[in-house]
Parts: sequence; C-alpha cells; structure tokens
Amino acid sequence: MEITDYNAFADDCIEELKALQDGFAKTFDIAYADWFYNQATGLLTLSTDGTELNFKYFQVGSFSPKSETWMWSWHNENTLENVKKATRLIRDFGKRFNFVKLTEGQFPSDEFEAWEFAAIATKLASGIGVYRPVDTDGLQIFLVLTEFIDSELANTIKDKYVQCSTHDYRRIAFVCQHLNFTTKVGFEESFETFEGMKLSDEDDFQAWCAECEAIRFAENGWNENTMAFTQIRVVCEGCYFKMKAINLGH
Repeated sequence: MEITDYNAFADDCIEELKALQDGFAKTFDIAYADWFYNQATGLLTLSTDGTELNFKYFQVGSFSPKSETWMWSWHNENTLENVKKATRLIRDFGKRFNFVKLTEGQFPSDEFEAWEFAAIATKLASGIGVYRPVDTDGLQIFLVLTEFIDSELANTIKDKYVQCSTHDYRRIAFVCQHLNFTTKVGFEESFETFEGMKLSDEDDFQAWCAECEAIRFAENGWNENTMAFTQIRVVCEGCYFKMKAINLGH
C-alpha cells in the first residue's frame, strides 16, 4: 500500500465509505430503527416494526460536541477490550506512516474529522458499514460494523450474557444459593477459571460452596437431592469472581 499523504488517504476513505454506506442502506433497511449496542456481546441490534437486525461491531472512538474532542477507543478505559482491540491496528497503521492523528489518544477535533476516522477504520478493518448512535450526554459513538449475524446466532450469543445492576452486561455464571459477598463458605468449581477467560460453547462458569461439595460427594455426584440443596442461581461473571476472591482471600 503506497500511502504518503494523510489528507489524500482520508479523502479516499471517505469516498469509499459513502459508497459502502449506500450499499449497506440498500441491503439493510435501518431507517428510523431503534438501536442497542452491547460492549459485552459485541453486538449492535437494530429493530423496527417487529424486525430485528444484529451486527458484530468494534467501537472506533467517540466525538464530544461539547468539548470538541475526539477519543480513540484504545485510549478509553471505559471501553471493553473486546470491542476496541481492532482500533490498535489503526494506531499501528498510524505509527507506520507517521499519521499523528491516528496515534494520539485524545485531541481537539470536529464531527467531519470523526467521520474521517471512522472511514479509515472501516477501510483498514474491511468493515461493511458505520453506525453512529448518540448517547444521553450527546456523545457521538462511532461503530464499525464487521459482520451481519443471523437471529439464531445472535440469540445464542445474547443468551450467554445477563444484565447486572453492578457490572452491567456480563457473561452468565451459575452459583449455589450459599455463595455471597460477605462470608467465606468455600468455593468449588467445575474447572479452574479466571476472569475474562475464553469459554467453549459448552462451558459456563459454575461454582458451589464447601457444604454443597460435601453433599455432592456423599450423594456420589449431582442428583435431585444435591440440586435441591444447592439451588443454583444465575449471577454475572463479575459477581462470580468477586465471590471467588472473597472465598479464596485474593
């Protein structure tokens, strides 16, 4: 790729994005759609008139009209790793060609330039389009859509997450009724875990207390008696590892 001038490169990316957005709009009718994006699942959901569309995305960055600044997602501590790791490719590209605006984390900018950054990100990541939701504070979030996800797969992904009043949307986990945030009751797991680890489609975070483990051992495994005593309940991944830390003294 022979690139020497940032402005020329950005202009080319903008023109390519315009064509891409036109094609995207023809393929997916998203006019006046309700939107919801979830950093935990990495899915953007657009819905209107009973129709729902789901896309995988990464978060390029955000533009604040109030402060007139741009922030790349790789620089934003409030953006989850799974939806910002792709932006490090943009930063590396900027370092390679000495394009300073692609390497600084936050700086004064404007809305047009924010679209330029989104266009560059789309080109470098081979995205299929850009979506820009606006949050309640007026912050403009730029999302590069990378893949359309059919409803069955989207629901499978969403089913592995739960909304938590403390940790927002996190992966689902299962614990016995006795595990809590105040007292040590022991912490037994189906396999050794750590927060943020990748799980296979068949695995979940599962834990129970020492008393449940004693009954499970006496009953030679899980059965109606052990399950009745354990009374498994659903928590989020964040709560799961908070309980683990309390019981293991971490």
